[in-house]
Amino acid sequence: MPEPLALSLGQQFELERMSRAIDDTADLKALQGIAKQLLQAWHSQKAATQWVMRQQLAAPSQFGPGFTAPWGQEA
Repeated sequence: MPEPLALSLGQQFELERMSRAIDDTADLKALQGIAKQLLQAWHSQKAATQWVMRQQLAAPSQFGPGFTAPWGQEA
């Protein structure tokens, strides 16, 4: 079973930095700007993840068609 997705230490620090920026901002226009930046980053990450998944699904098997692993499962 794959291990659960975890944020790197750098990502945790960035998350904390952005959380504090939001907490410290009382200006509605500034909060709107932060929200739009986060929305853009989230959608960019989703697009990048989908692109990587498509690349992996389209990649041919590293062993070639019809290769049977020694334990009897298709590679």
